[in-house]
Amino acid sequence: MVITMDKLYFREKYLSKLRGFYDDADVIKVITGVRRCGKSSLMEMICSELIADGIDPKNIIYIHLDKRPYKTVKTSEELEAIIDSKTQGIIGTKYLFIDEIQNVKGFEESINAYREEGDYSIFLTGSNSYLLSGELTTKLTGRYIEFEMKTLTFDEYIGMKKFLGKNVDTDLEKEFINFIAEGGFPLAVKYDTFEEKMTYVDSVINEIFDKDIKKNNKIRKKGLFKKVQTYIINNFGSTTSVNSICNYLEKNGEKVSKVTIYNYLEILENAKIISKCERFDMKSKRSLNGEEKYYLSDLSFYFSRNTDGRINYGPVLENITYNYVRSKGYKASIGRIGKLEVDFILRKRADDYAYIQVARTINNDNYDENGKNITEEREYRPLESIADGYPKYLLTMDKLLQKRSGVKHLNIAELMAGDMDL
Repeated sequence: MVITMDKLYFREKYLSKLRGFYDDADVIKVITGVRRCGKSSLMEMICSELIADGIDPKNIIYIHLDKRPYKTVKTSEELEAIIDSKTQGIIGTKYLFIDEIQNVKGFEESINAYREEGDYSIFLTGSNSYLLSGELTTKLTGRYIEFEMKTLTFDEYIGMKKFLGKNVDTDLEKEFINFIAEGGFPLAVKYDTFEEKMTYVDSVINEIFDKDIKKNNKIRKKGLFKKVQTYIINNFGSTTSVNSICNYLEKNGEKVSKVTIYNYLEILENAKIISKCERFDMKSKRSLNGEEKYYLSDLSFYFSRNTDGRINYGPVLENITYNYVRSKGYKASIGRIGKLEVDFILRKRADDYAYIQVARTINNDNYDENGKNITEEREYRPLESIADGYPKYLLTMDKLLQKRSGVKHLNIAELMAGDMDL
């Protein structure tokens, strides 16, 4: 394949996680993420870095199973024949890149066989979680590492605009609001108008349905499924239960079982359209089932499907924060402390925690009869009720930042523009 480095915007936050495994032939590198988030480009970036490090391009084998001439390859036998023809006579480590590997039925045993030969460093991509829900998991436990890729975070969005020669507003808040509405699909950035960007995002949603949902699931009632999809997209960041969805559908003339709703939610998660964030009771130390929130893999899914472009900053800022911390490698859950709630409990390692509250602003004129700012009290109280010594953050769009109770009050746009760790 021909790598054109000057046409690639290098996404360092993912490359830095992968570099230590470039030459590791013992583990398969699996890159997952929603369609069009940039997985193929990431593999091209890895190829270019290998070539820059002196690897002979002949030792790099790149097979994209969604594109010609490989889109008709459906069996492991066909895939093996292509790999063997491309590697015949090559000496030394072969770097094998296969895009959209889930298109090949029974690929797991073939891929494992190449791994066992010891001279293949293997990289795979997949656009849905079915890739890691079958034989790959059961047969290759401990033999693969998953790297989950997200759409562009705010710092990458700015970087991509500069890379493409697009104007970046000097007012960071205005640029942040642009990012909220436009989302982070890399190819959407190249379009000039909001309408063009949303048309592109609509095409991504349709592609996900055709290639990741319809192909892997027998959905008898497509109209009902799309109603559930629309409900979840429109209610992102809200506490959502299967009962609430059933009640909503029943009021609109659709009687549906809870089992069906569970199944549809799982399909949407597997297709990487949504991600479930569980609620955790900090006193009992257990998860609270049925009180989850669902966040969108990209906010443009919402804005492309709604004519009302107004921004509800509460769920929007939560969604952006959730995707940001996940891109930084944190696991996230919602914290319950009695009647209080912390927007996110973050965990990177067993002993590395942090707590986050997110709000549009605490600098307003919302005072009670005692002269206390109601909004400020509401956001600080959950963090102040946590007795341990782990870091606590309040993220807002305020430019005037508060100092109180050891909580770090940060401007969310500045935090994300600088790709800062928490």
